[in-house]
Formats: sequence, structure tokens, C-alpha cells
Amino acid sequence: MREEKVGVVDHYYTNLGVVTLTLENDLKVGDTIHVKGHTSDFLQKVESIEVNHRKVESAKSGEGIGLKVKEHGRHHDIVFKVIEE
Repeated sequence: MREEKVGVVDHYYTNLGVVTLTLENDLKVGDTIHVKGHTSDFLQKVESIEVNHRKVESAKSGEGIGLKVKEHGRHHDIVFKVIEE
């Protein structure tokens, strides 16, 4: 198993449980992500991605997205995509 950086959290919306970030690599619903920071460290499946407040199945590098997370995300946390080998 290896990890590929997909972006850095810009903001966390507590009331929505959503982080925003600009993608450095493609991401799609169903991928497993690892959110890691000073106090954050969790794995989860991607269940919802939004681009411009519209749900999408996938997003490409360079796009700004909103990503539903199950735990508290923090500004500057790094988001990785887990790649099973």
C-alpha cells in the first residue's frame, strides 16, 4: 500500500463536516483517503465530492473541491489517496 498526495486542506466547515482543498491529483468517489496533520490522522472512503456546490463522481487535478469527512479536518492537514498494490 502506498499513498499519493491529493492536496492540503484550505478550510474545515464544522457545521457541514466538509473540508475544502485544491487537488494536486485526481480523486473519485470510492477512493480511500488518509487525512494527516498535527492532530488529525484518519482513513475513510470518499463518499461525497462537490465542485462549485454540485455533487460530482470525480474531480481532476487543479480543481477546488469540497470533501465530506467523518472526523474533524484542520487547516494545513494533508490529504492522501491510498493506493492498494
